Amino acid sequence: MGLFDLFKKEKVSEKSTVSEFENVIVKSYKEHDQKDGYFYDIKANQLSIYKNEVLSWDDRKKIDFIFYLIKTVNEYTKNQNNTANHQLSAYNSIRQAYVSQLFKIKISMSPDVINSLFKAFVTNKRHHWQSELSWPWAHFINQIGRQYPKADREVKTVLEDMQAYFKKIDTNYYEKEIARLIAKVEELLFKSANGELKVKPVLFTGKDAFTSYANDILNKESEEALNHWYRLLAMTQKASGSKPSAKYLKECKNIIEELGRDNFTQLIINWFSYIIDLKESETVKSYNWNGQTHQYSEYDFLSGVNSDMIKGLVWCCSHFHSQAIITIVSRLAERSFKKIPGKGPAAQAIGNACIFVLYKSKGLDGIGHLSRLKLKVKQSSTQKLIEKYLHQAADEKGVTIHEIEDLSVNAYGLTNGSKEVSFDDYKALLTITSVGKTSMRWFKPDGTEQKTIPKQVKDKHAKKLKQLKDSVKQINLTTSAQRDRLDRMFRSNRQITMENFVKLYLEHGLMSYLAKGIIWIFDDGSKKQSCIYHSDNWCNVNGEVIEISHSSNVSLWHPATSTVEEVQQWRAYLVDKQIQQPLKQAFREVYLLTDAELKTKTYSNRMAAHILKQHQFNSLAKVRGWKFALMGAFDNGVYNDAAEIELKEHGLQAEYWVNEVNADDAMNDTGIWNYIATDQIRFTKLDTKELIDLVDVPPLVFSEVFRDVDLFVGVASVGNDPAWSDSGGLPAYRDYWNSYSFGDLSELAKSRKEILERLIPRLKINKVSEVKERFLVVKGKLRTYKIHIGSTNILMEPNDQYLCIVPDRSKKDNTNGVYLPFEGDAGLSVILSKAFLLADDDKIADTTITSQINNR
Repeated sequence: MGLFDLFKKEKVSEKSTVSEFENVIVKSYKEHDQKDGYFYDIKANQLSIYKNEVLSWDDRKKIDFIFYLIKTVNEYTKNQNNTANHQLSAYNSIRQAYVSQLFKIKISMSPDVINSLFKAFVTNKRHHWQSELSWPWAHFINQIGRQYPKADREVKTVLEDMQAYFKKIDTNYYEKEIARLIAKVEELLFKSANGELKVKPVLFTGKDAFTSYANDILNKESEEALNHWYRLLAMTQKASGSKPSAKYLKECKNIIEELGRDNFTQLIINWFSYIIDLKESETVKSYNWNGQTHQYSEYDFLSGVNSDMIKGLVWCCSHFHSQAIITIVSRLAERSFKKIPGKGPAAQAIGNACIFVLYKSKGLDGIGHLSRLKLKVKQSSTQKLIEKYLHQAADEKGVTIHEIEDLSVNAYGLTNGSKEVSFDDYKALLTITSVGKTSMRWFKPDGTEQKTIPKQVKDKHAKKLKQLKDSVKQINLTTSAQRDRLDRMFRSNRQITMENFVKLYLEHGLMSYLAKGIIWIFDDGSKKQSCIYHSDNWCNVNGEVIEISHSSNVSLWHPATSTVEEVQQWRAYLVDKQIQQPLKQAFREVYLLTDAELKTKTYSNRMAAHILKQHQFNSLAKVRGWKFALMGAFDNGVYNDAAEIELKEHGLQAEYWVNEVNADDAMNDTGIWNYIATDQIRFTKLDTKELIDLVDVPPLVFSEVFRDVDLFVGVASVGNDPAWSDSGGLPAYRDYWNSYSFGDLSELAKSRKEILERLIPRLKINKVSEVKERFLVVKGKLRTYKIHIGSTNILMEPNDQYLCIVPDRSKKDNTNGVYLPFEGDAGLSVILSKAFLLADDDKIADTTITSQINNR
């Protein structure tokens, strides 16, 4: 018997010798080493010895060579000591390359040889650090399919054994690869039994909740429709890569046309809606370490197999451009990028597919959703991808990225922020009431208002009513997104032509709501005027009606580029007229260079030495367009990092340096530090990374960057957490908590103080409240309270006893109806809410608060 009788029954040809095969490997090594020197990705078909010798062997000798390669690869991987030997490791890489290549070419194999090769692969499982799937199974199955389209009994037995073998492999890591191999084998078995005319059933097979839900719906389809779905799902099983090929899209389109567009759309919206509402599953696991049992949770969303198929279905949506499809794809993208604890985005591949479809959609609705997602999604790589598509779309239209974002905002049929929808004789009136909020009022046929949705509307127009409610949700999302986009425009100092301003802002059904609450600068070349739209006219800071030239350029007014007098006038005007701006503009904080920063020259320590909650800081930074990577204990405590933001319009980049707070138990279960300590702020040139002097940074850019950083500190500082000190916190940083909680006011807090000074005299608590230095002082019936204007924490007189009140978001805000000159300062709302509560401290029923008040 020959050398390879272990693997097959036939004797090896006499001319097939080990030395000859080994000589091929040695020659291949020398040739590749001279050309490349790296042996990680060898292409055997590019080696001359393969083309000139191996390729000319007869099939019998090639098969002998394959068995030799399988045996020697296995012997190498069994010996761990070989891994340190570069040459032996290179030889093994070459052998693996030959195994893969030989299964790519046509080799005639008898059923007995096929069975022996299968047993050789199974018997020679790879070393533990390599997958048993690393043999070229897919190419092997393709060989069988080409040679035995109608499998005989022996080949069918091998395929069934192979199917059973794959199904027994218990690993989530290779779930997708295993599923594809099983699908290939099942396809051969099905065609062998049924021929080419019958369609093989293809369903979802992933281990998740979506599988049973989707398959139950599919099984209710007619036989004809089901066959089309089988074909389409078979296509989605092959959905690989970051973008679909033209061939994939064409073939899917043909199937969808046969299935029927309405059928496809109905199921797709149903399935995508289910995924959007799907919650992650949690599995609690445990492990032993140093004699102790530790528990941790693993979270799962969709299986890898189903994720690929859903990605393929999302790609199919690039053939559809209806508002319903675009909206559901946008929502699916947002759900896909939502983070799962310990894993990151729930389904990034699906999310990226959604972004592609939104970019490819006709018109600008998809681009509008991309613009919103750019502000919503926090992953840096995703933001880059969205920005790439936005730039491509802008280039295709011959406009700037700012202009295409303007053009793509959906008006949702609104006129001046409202619209009327008829349901027979009933009417619904939608009106934007604030950023992210919309009212819906109902009117009877006689014109009188009805508080609830009419029963007739619910019964007769359920579908139209649902569309109306969905529209409200989208309007709320869009106003929030556009408010944030406008807020970011302060950095760019963008100029808009009057023509575009009128068309895309003032006359736009949705944007008009935002634009008319903002102060704009109109520059006609001879003079600049700052105006706000009030009482159907453009008015200046003195309340005078102003005629605006049609040749003007329009830009956002910013207090950093205005005189102190004008800023104060605008603030007084807003309060006097009770105008609430959709964003913080007139009362926007201004940050100017200090003497200390002139001395340090290239950096600022103004925002240094704060202790922030890292995850909260990360979220805030991403929302404001900064890039930051969470720091973990795996960095060995020597890692320095910075949050960065690119200011492309100015050719600059700003950096906010931070360090991890390395303390006992100061990390979460995934090894990420809970806290960071802040350091310097610096500016560099975007192209050369050259450090620049702070005095050379444009004042508006300087102010906006420092405002962002002040916001990060003002929200994420542990000093803002009323329960942090009492709950343990970090003992070494208790002094920081005390000094921040009741210390000097930041610019953010100073602005808040000015607003309170203007508002308190107008409120019903004015007789028991006044602003004193850093505090809003409230005289209750039982005690006097000092609410810190920065941290919102509270001290009680006479002994400055700390009062811990954690805001309860589930309770109704008792400041509703209180005028504020802008939307969005949660801290200001918390201060006022606490003030109203404590003014009537004798009526407080919460024992967690009363016990502190009464404990003197």
